[in-house]
Formats: sequence, structure tokens, C-alpha cells
Amino acid sequence: MDKRAFLIHGWEGYPEEGWRPWLRDKLKEKGFDVIVPAMPDTKKPKMDAWLDFLIETVGEPKNDDYFVGHSLGCITILRYLETLKGTQGIGGAVLIAGFSDNLGYKELSSFFTKPIDWQKIKFRCGKFIAIHSDNDPYVSLKHGDIFNEKLKADVIVEHNMKHFSGDDGITELPVALESVLKISE
Repeated sequence: MDKRAFLIHGWEGYPEEGWRPWLRDKLKEKGFDVIVPAMPDTKKPKMDAWLDFLIETVGEPKNDDYFVGHSLGCITILRYLETLKGTQGIGGAVLIAGFSDNLGYKELSSFFTKPIDWQKIKFRCGKFIAIHSDNDPYVSLKHGDIFNEKLKADVIVEHNMKHFSGDDGITELPVALESVLKISE
């Protein structure tokens, strides 16, 4: 069975932005089938549209599926995991600059209309790594602590990576590659 990797961008992101092209190429070299969808209406994201699009993009989830989310892509992945049924599950998820509340942005409120079902998420995915930066202007380190507490995520704190975006000059992200390879062993 082939391993698949889904790289999910965040608010105002796109597939070719920042470190995603680099990670896509590195994972392909390692034999992954890599899918980097362009999430819908990225300037005005709505959870239902993003979730429906991700469900359609993934098709039937597999235990050899690995997800990498950036920022809003992380909560999208968690909400996706909440939708899985029966024995469906995935191999693991890497959450980069992820968060568990709307950070005060009304534009993100549709992703937080109901509490996160941490137990259901853990049931659908047993391996999580949360990667945060010690100087992220939007997402504080407390979110890594929340992911550790709720999901038993390994937390990695990178120095001076801001929000891990192309605007921050981040075009390669070796820690993301290492994390995907670790959870997919």
C-alpha cells in the first residue's frame, strides 16, 4: 500500500506557497504520493466548504495517510478526523503553527462553532506532532501544550521561525519532513 501525504495550507495560503513545494518534492523522493490541494475561498475560509473539499480530496482514508497542516490547515485536519466513521483512521498528523480556538479572528469563527472532540480525533489518529515557533506573532506556544495534553502530541518548538510562512522567508522546513518520516515508520 502506498503512503499518501496531504499538505493542507492555511488562511490565505496556497499549494505553491512557502515550504510546501519543498516538502512535496522531498516526500515524493521518499516514495509518498503527495496531494497538496488548493483549499476553497482561502481569503474567506468557511469550515463546511473546507471540510467538504478535504473529504472529497482524500476519498477513502487509509492507515498509510499522513496529514501536514499549516495554521488553519491544522484545525481543518482535526475537524476532518471528527467526520470519520466505523474503522476509518489515518496514520498520523503533523500540525504546524496549529491552534485550538479562533485566536480572536471573526473570519475563523466557522471552524469553532462547536467544541473540538479530542477523544474522537485521538481514536482516528494515534500519532501527532505539533510544531511551533518561539516567536510566532499569531499562535502562542500554549497551543502546543494543548495538543500535547489533548492528543498526546509530541511538541517541537523551533527558534525564530515566526508563523512558518513564505512571507516569513520559510521555503524549506526540514523539521516537517523529519516529523512525517517519524510518524510514518
